Amino acid sequence: MSKIPLEDNFEDIIGKTLRGTGMTDGALEFLTGVPEETIAKLKDGELVEDALLKIASTLGLDAATLLERAKGSWAPEAVELDGLRQFNSPFEDMTVNSYLVWDASSKEAALFDTGADCSAALAAVDEMGLTLKTLFITHTHIDHIMDRERIAAHSPEVLTLVSALEPVASATRFQVGDAFSIGTLRVSTRLTRGHSPGGTTYVVHGLTRPVAVVGDAIFAQSMGGGVISFHDALATNRKEIFSLSDETVLCPGHGPMTTVGEEKAHNPFYPEYK
Repeated sequence: MSKIPLEDNFEDIIGKTLRGTGMTDGALEFLTGVPEETIAKLKDGELVEDALLKIASTLGLDAATLLERAKGSWAPEAVELDGLRQFNSPFEDMTVNSYLVWDASSKEAALFDTGADCSAALAAVDEMGLTLKTLFITHTHIDHIMDRERIAAHSPEVLTLVSALEPVASATRFQVGDAFSIGTLRVSTRLTRGHSPGGTTYVVHGLTRPVAVVGDAIFAQSMGGGVISFHDALATNRKEIFSLSDETVLCPGHGPMTTVGEEKAHNPFYPEYK
């Protein structure tokens, strides 16, 4: 099992859904019969199992996997894939990920997001004799781009790429659907907006398994908050991420790596796949 803990607890999933749908505790009580006081307990992380099971379907969540998250009985299998490495750095009261992807034949490498501290990723570049050519940005929230200066100091020629829907200074903008390369590897781009305006999922083709760097679109057994649009986040994840093959490795901005198949089976936000 992965050593990085899951990003969200069951109360986070409930809170994201309530905020995203705009449903009040009073409305949820009316629809389910679960008292507001009990709903408040659930939102505070106190497991009241029968109440949890009652509210799940009303919130559009899968009850069995929401309970699974509440009990902490599942975690994704650890991912080991040649050409891919995850780096996890502390940021305030959480941690954030960045990913190094490289082409073994050309030794060309790319970093996806910076995390709060990309020094370990840059050390890996040097240790493996790689050339860092590109920084791909999934979205421009500060925890994902805050160490850009360190990358520029290490690799002055690095090309920073970001969706034109979410521009940031000194980065080259692209249109969703544009494709790029990392040596012989191909990188396609998909819009997974909702958590941010131009949230981008990068799908890497050419390693032994497909890899999708999803930013904060999807987490293991959860998803990013619908800061821009909860409904768009759900819809674009379904269209652009769950349409990938089950073996596709998902590289989220927070928490452990997972796969499309694992999320279909264990993510409560997507009950239709159960």
